[in-house]
Amino acid sequence: MLSRGLPLRSVLFKGCQPLLSTPREGLGHPRVSTGEGAASSTRVPRPFSEIPSSGDNGWLNLYHFLKEKRSQKIHYHQIQNFQKHGPIYREKLGNLESVYIIDPKDVALLFKFEGPTPERYRVPPWVAYHQYYQKPTGVLLKSSGAWKKDRLAMNQELMAPETIKNFIPLLDAVSQDFINVLHKRIEQQGSGKFSGDISDDLFRFAFESITNVIFGERLGMLEEIVDPEAQRFIDAVYRMFHTSVPMLTLPPELFRLFRTKTWRDHVAAWDMIFGKAEKYTQNFYWDLKQKRDFTNYPGILYRLLGSNKLLFEDIKANVTELLAGGVDTTSMTLQWHLYEMGRSLRVQEMLREEVLAARHQAQGDMNMVLQLHPISVTLQRYLNNELVLRDYLIPTKTLVQVAVYAMGQDPTFFSKPSKFDPTRWLNKDKDLIHFRNLGFGWGVRQCMGRRIAEVEMTLFLIHILENFRIEIQHLNDVGTTFNLILMPDQPIVLTFKPLNQGPPQARLEGVGTAPSAIQASSGVGGGPAGMELMEVSASAVLGPPPQFLSGQL
Repeated sequence: MLSRGLPLRSVLFKGCQPLLSTPREGLGHPRVSTGEGAASSTRVPRPFSEIPSSGDNGWLNLYHFLKEKRSQKIHYHQIQNFQKHGPIYREKLGNLESVYIIDPKDVALLFKFEGPTPERYRVPPWVAYHQYYQKPTGVLLKSSGAWKKDRLAMNQELMAPETIKNFIPLLDAVSQDFINVLHKRIEQQGSGKFSGDISDDLFRFAFESITNVIFGERLGMLEEIVDPEAQRFIDAVYRMFHTSVPMLTLPPELFRLFRTKTWRDHVAAWDMIFGKAEKYTQNFYWDLKQKRDFTNYPGILYRLLGSNKLLFEDIKANVTELLAGGVDTTSMTLQWHLYEMGRSLRVQEMLREEVLAARHQAQGDMNMVLQLHPISVTLQRYLNNELVLRDYLIPTKTLVQVAVYAMGQDPTFFSKPSKFDPTRWLNKDKDLIHFRNLGFGWGVRQCMGRRIAEVEMTLFLIHILENFRIEIQHLNDVGTTFNLILMPDQPIVLTFKPLNQGPPQARLEGVGTAPSAIQASSGVGGGPAGMELMEVSASAVLGPPPQFLSGQL
């Protein structure tokens, strides 16, 4: 029963554990052997220069990199380098030099010694825009003490379990409306099913979800007529990601100096993002000031304003980053979810049966999908101390990148890695999943919007599985392209076949109604009791709070 939490072998429950249960340890200088990953060694480490590399001439490397058009296929480029050099290599492109690792044992060692305020790679065109136009920054681009102050304040409103349960009715309402959209599409096509590319609908779904959680109000992105200003914001986020790629390897200042179209489009995208985020924040800020009593959860913005832990400018900066980061990332992951379930009907049916049995294991394939289709190609850390990896001494301030995509495709770390098998995350041998579940990052700098995304995607998948059978017209593999985040390299056409005639009753009863899976197991209908069961389930889904919530960064 959900009121008792999820069963210990639940895909949904187990799926979140590798990230959340890893212990934090203190600083040190371990030495590891070449052949044994993170095993200890007493040998004198080899110098940094001996790490396998394709050459130390960064500009020559960059010339070949660009000539061979690897920018948007960088994830495949990394796989080839691991096949050529082994589990650790270094690469210099232009002025940027990185060490790349793939073995989970090495990843565990890197994060073990990341320090109290980890530093990660900051996207150069984003930094250039914010600095040149003097825009405020949030946790995404801040560092050290300034980052820690913002992150602690934001954690309390985005990561704490007592806060997360407030997101459920807001996100559930949006998921129910998305089901309505699909039923309308089925009626319009008149064939008893709907086939098409729903990527734009998923963008709007994700934007409606994140704005509802932040502001506590709906923007109407799933209505027949969509606010054109809101649609321009969504388009700007996509354009911002897309135009970032060329400026990752060449200095953004060159693009700005020559006023290239790439720079102008990038600036226009950020201007739109900041302008709309400022307007939304100001409008909702004044609306909130007029109110005194709230029947329902008023949203993250109201809670941040009431906490008095951040200046209004810092709040606006962090809200802007949440809005910008909560659209393409979530929608792309959901699109890959649907794609993999459409290709694996047996797994889809297994997940549906478990949802209908009220075990809420719909998130079980979330970790599987993030293994096959991570949003980010790498996770990055700048070393705050020297570190020995595989008997190589890596200097302080070196950028070390964890090749998340390459790891997920490597049979050394995943048996039959391309097989869509969510049950692999139920394995009792924790060594088989240890530091392999990195879709949301790790530690104190893991994705700040992780909890929102987990609840949002879980509720979405529950509603989809309860209402539709998902099929895919063409079983040919869909590749990925790098637009700062990984995206499908071609449209994905999905077919939705309703399991029941007409919209389900639960969806029409409003926000206070538990999904039918919960009603089936507990005999609970709509209203507070149903929502209470959803909250209990979410608590089990989301696991223990991150260890940095107490402020011990």
